[in-house]
Amino acid sequence: MNLANWLTMSRIFLVPIFMVLLLEKIPYGAEWAAAVFVLAAATDGLDGYVARRRREITRFGQLIDPIADKLLISAALLSLVQLGEINAWVALIIIGREFTVSGLRILAAAEGQVIAASKLGKVKTVTQITAMLFLILGLPGGLPLIWAAAGITLVSGAHYFLHAQDILRDVQA
Repeated sequence: MNLANWLTMSRIFLVPIFMVLLLEKIPYGAEWAAAVFVLAAATDGLDGYVARRRREITRFGQLIDPIADKLLISAALLSLVQLGEINAWVALIIIGREFTVSGLRILAAAEGQVIAASKLGKVKTVTQITAMLFLILGLPGGLPLIWAAAGITLVSGAHYFLHAQDILRDVQA
């Protein structure tokens, strides 16, 4: 376990802490949950940077990092649905896209290819995190922002599939 993998694992361990703070009746729970959410989200970019910088990219890290990302985003979305802050449809759109693109990446890996994160995918992630932070803290504009994030999420997913036509053809052959 190198530093980058520890950062990724910390994101996974922060998920239940985030959910307890957000969902239980704790004084200033939403504010603490937002802080934990920001910390967990920050490890997403930091773990990859550390792995590349220290030349410690591992298969474990490549596998667990996207799982940790999906876990954090899914936990936040499901918590917001439970709290009545967002409609289940928006959560389904975002989570469904995450699973679908993950499946595409698994197919690509089976063909010996890697589908790297796109700039649109990074915009999607930042928009999702920002929207969820607004909703967690009850800031104005959170609901339109999460629907915008859902739209960007769909466009980003379509972008991945459009650029993976060769991989999809190879799998069907």
